[in-house]
Amino acid sequence: MNYHFNDIEAKWQKYWAENQTFKASNTSDKPKYYVLDMFPYPSGAGLHVGHPLGYIASDIYARYKRHKGFNVLHPQGYDSFGLPAEQYAIQTGQHPAITTDTNIKTYRRQLDQIGFSFDWSREVRTSSPEYYKWTQWIFIQLFESWYNKDNNQAESINTLISGFSLEGNANINADCDDDITVFSSEEWSALSSEQQQDILLKYRLTYLAETEVNWCPALGTVLANDEIVNGVSERGGHSVMRKKMTQWSMRISAYAERLLQGLETIDWTDSLKESQRNWIGKSVGASVTFNVNNHNEVIEVFTTRPDTIYGVSFMTLAPEHDLVSKITTADQKAEVDDYIQATAKRSERDRMADVKTISGAFTGAYAEHPFTKKLIPIWIGDYVLSGYGTGAVMSVPCGDQRDYDFANHFNISIPNIFESVDISEEAYGSKDNVKITNSDFLDGLNYKKASKTAIYELEKLGQGEGKTNYRLRDAVFSRQRYWGEPFPVYYVNGKPQMIAKEHLPIRLPAVEKYLPTEEGEPPLGRADVWAWCTESHTVVSNDQINNTTVHALELNTMPGWAGSSWYFFRYMEDAIRDETFASEDALDYWENVDLYIGGSEHATGHLLYSRFWVKFMKDRGFVNVEEPFKKLINQGMILGTSAFIYRKDGTNKYISKGLIANENIYPIHVKVKYINASDELDIAGLKKDTEFGEDYVDAEFVLEDGVYKVGREVEKMSKSKFNVVNPDAICEQYGADSLRLYEMFLGPLEQAKPWNTAGITGVHGFLKKLWKLYIDDNGLKVNDAEPSKEALKTLHKTIKKVEDDIENFSFNTSVSTFMIASNELTAQKCTSKAILEPFLVLLSPYAPHIAEELWSRLGNDPSISTVPFPKFEEKHLVESSKNYPISFNGKMRFTLELPLDMNKDDIEKTVMAHEKTIAQLDGRVPKKVIIVPGKIVNIVG
Repeated sequence: MNYHFNDIEAKWQKYWAENQTFKASNTSDKPKYYVLDMFPYPSGAGLHVGHPLGYIASDIYARYKRHKGFNVLHPQGYDSFGLPAEQYAIQTGQHPAITTDTNIKTYRRQLDQIGFSFDWSREVRTSSPEYYKWTQWIFIQLFESWYNKDNNQAESINTLISGFSLEGNANINADCDDDITVFSSEEWSALSSEQQQDILLKYRLTYLAETEVNWCPALGTVLANDEIVNGVSERGGHSVMRKKMTQWSMRISAYAERLLQGLETIDWTDSLKESQRNWIGKSVGASVTFNVNNHNEVIEVFTTRPDTIYGVSFMTLAPEHDLVSKITTADQKAEVDDYIQATAKRSERDRMADVKTISGAFTGAYAEHPFTKKLIPIWIGDYVLSGYGTGAVMSVPCGDQRDYDFANHFNISIPNIFESVDISEEAYGSKDNVKITNSDFLDGLNYKKASKTAIYELEKLGQGEGKTNYRLRDAVFSRQRYWGEPFPVYYVNGKPQMIAKEHLPIRLPAVEKYLPTEEGEPPLGRADVWAWCTESHTVVSNDQINNTTVHALELNTMPGWAGSSWYFFRYMEDAIRDETFASEDALDYWENVDLYIGGSEHATGHLLYSRFWVKFMKDRGFVNVEEPFKKLINQGMILGTSAFIYRKDGTNKYISKGLIANENIYPIHVKVKYINASDELDIAGLKKDTEFGEDYVDAEFVLEDGVYKVGREVEKMSKSKFNVVNPDAICEQYGADSLRLYEMFLGPLEQAKPWNTAGITGVHGFLKKLWKLYIDDNGLKVNDAEPSKEALKTLHKTIKKVEDDIENFSFNTSVSTFMIASNELTAQKCTSKAILEPFLVLLSPYAPHIAEELWSRLGNDPSISTVPFPKFEEKHLVESSKNYPISFNGKMRFTLELPLDMNKDDIEKTVMAHEKTIAQLDGRVPKKVIIVPGKIVNIVG
C-alpha cells in the first residue's frame, strides 16, 4: 500500500475543520499557553514558500504544548488594511474591500493546505468594522487621557480638568507640549470652552499638531520612518520629502522610560532589545538656553556634553526649525530659502546616514554665549533634525566630528578646550582621560565634574538645567489614505470632538475615486456622505453641514499599525462580543502572548507601538498586563535563487552567461519556472509568457553548446525578482508534511537560508520510508510484539532529543533525528506497537497528516493532537552490559558481552573459561591478563 499523501492530507484537514480540533477553551482546567504569529497582510500574490517558515515553527510548538497537556490558543487573522489594496483600487477602481476579501480566500486556502492547527473560530480582520470599532474606541480613550508624571501613568483627562479647576496648572507634572503657559484656577474658569479645549489638546495622549512629516507626493500620503527605505517609499520606490502638516500624533514619548525598563522583563533576543533601546535613544545631559541677539527669541538645545560649553563656536538649527524664518536676515534670506527647499527633498534617514556631504547656510543672526556673552553665528544644516531633541545644537567642533567637518568647510573657528589634546586633524570625541582647559571655572576638571559644575552654573543663570532626553518622538498617527480605519472624530469650529462609543463604528464611506482631491485633501474628501449629525448620531450628507448640528468628519485615516497594536487581545474572546473588545474573564485567563513569532523588521514599528498601547491600556484598567509578548522569536528569511539573462547594451540580444566578455551587459531577472536543474533557459516558454513574453518575441539569444545558460544569485524571495516558489505546487507534488519538514530542515529558525526545491526530495523520501515502517503491501505491519532493547533505546533517545530541540526551538536537528530513528527502527525490523505508536506522537507536531493517518490505522481514536507526549526514561539509554573486545598480545580476536557491573576478578574468570580463549591459548599459560573494566581485556603471552 503506497503513501498517497494528497488524499491523506485532504482527509485530515477536512477532519480538523469539521471537528474544530484546535478550538481553544476559555474555561479549561489545563494550564494555558498562547502561541501567536504576526498576522499576515493578504497580498494579491498569495503566499510563497518563505512566508510559512514562522507559521510552521509556531505550529510545531503549539502542537507540542497540546501534547504536553496545555490548553493552547493558536489563532490567526489578517492585517487587512494596507496600501497595496488601495493602489490597486486607484488603478482599477475596484473597492479595496473586494480585493482584500479575494486575497484572504487565497491565503486561507493556502494556510489550510499546509495543515496549521489554527483556531479559526477567533479569526480577526483589521478592516472589519466589527473589529475597527474597538480600534476607534481605543483612540478615543487615548484622546481622553493624559500622562501624570508624578504617578508615572496615564489617567483620565477628567482628573486633569479637576486639577485645573482646583489650582490651575502650576503644580501639574505632565507629559505635554512645550509651549504651556502657567495659569491659575480662576484663569482656567474664565476661559471659553474652545480655549479650554485648545489647552487640553496640549496634554492629551493623542493630539493634533503641526508636524514635520515624510510626505510622498506619488502615493499622496504621509509615511512613517519605517516605511521609507534608502530615501524612497518602501512601496513603489517613490521620492519622499519633508513637509509640515497638521496631523494626529500619539504621545508615545511619555512612555519612553517605561518602554526601556520593560525590556528587562521580557524574553526577547538581545539584538531586538538593542534595536528598541537605540530607537528610544536615552541620553543624560543638560538643557541649555541661548539668547538670540537683537531678537526676543531663545534657542534651547540639549547636550550630553555640558562640560564642553566653552568650545561652542557656532549654533546649528534644523532647516525646518520655527526660528529660522524669524531670525534670518534679509541678506541671507534667498540662500536660506534655497537650502530649506533642497533639504525638504531628503528624508530624515538619508540625512542621518549621509555623513560625507557637508552643507548648510548662515542665517545672518547670532546667539549670545550664556557665560562669555560672545556672539555666536547661527547656521542651519541638514545634519540637525527638527524632530530629535530641540532641533538645534550647540556646535562644539573640537569635540564632535560632524561639527568639526562643518566648521572646516565653512571656515568657522575651532577653539580647543581639551588639555594636551591635538585637534589639528580631527575632533576629539572621547570624554575619558582628558581635562578641560580654556573654559574659565571649568579648567582642570574632568568630564563628570565639569558637567556637574556647568549645569550648576547654568541653573544659577536661569539658562539651563540637568535633563534626560529621548530620541523617541511622538508617533504621527494620520495617513492621507482611503483604506484605513476612519477616525471617530468630527470638528466643531475647528476643534476635534469624539463620537460616543454607542455610535461606533464609523464606517468608511463610498468614494468615486481613491485618490486625493484636486484641492489636495485625502480621499475621504471625495465622499458625498461624510458629515456627523449630533442630533441623529449618524453620518449624513456633506450638503447638510451647518456647523450647529451637522459637522465635518475627519478626512484622514489611521496608520497600518493601529489595528495591529491590540489584535492579540481580540483573539482571547471565544465569542465575538459587541459590548467589549474582550471580556474581563478572557483577559484574566489568557493575560498575554506566551510565544510570539515574526520578523525582526517590525522591531521599531509594530513591536514598539503595541508595547506602548498595552502599557496605556494597563494604566487605564482595560487590561491587566504591562507587556503584550512574553517571549519573542524572529524567524529568519527563506531566500530565493534568482535567475538572470544578460542583455547587450543598446540591443535586443541576450548573451548566455558563459559567453559574456568585456561588453556592456545588463542582467535582467527572469521567472525561475523557465529554468531547469541545469540552469538552462526555456526560451520558447519565456517567449510565450503571458506577462512578459512579448518583450522577448523578437529577441536574439546567443547560445553556448546549443543552450542558453542563465546566471543564478541568492536573493530575498520576492515577486519583483521572479524567484518566488509557490507552496501550492510543492504541496501538490510532495505534500504539506514534506514542505513542513523541509522548511525546518533548511537550518536554524533564526537564520536566513536559501530555498532549493530539489532538496525536498530527501524529506519526502523519509516520509515514504516511514510509511513502509508501518504498512507494506499486505497492510498494517505493526503488532503487539515485545519491544527489543535496541528499539527502546532508539525510541527514548529520540524522545529526549526531540523534546530538547522543541524546547530550544532547534527544529532543524529534530528532522535529522527522525530520519536516524526511522533508519534504526527499519534496520531493527521493528514492528512493536509499543515503539511505533509513541514515535508517531513525536513526529506529529512536524508532520501532522501522516501521523494522524498512521495513528488512526493503529486503531486509535480520536485525533493524535492531544495524546500525551511520550515520557523519556533514562534507563533505556543506560547500558547494562558491555561488548568487550578480547585481545591476545594486543590483537582483538573476538568479543564477549559481559555485565557492566562485573568486577575484574569475575571478568578474568569468565574470559579465561571461554572456549575461544582456551582455543587461542592452546595450552599456554598467559604471562598476565590486562583488564580495564568497561573497556578492554588483553591477554599477554
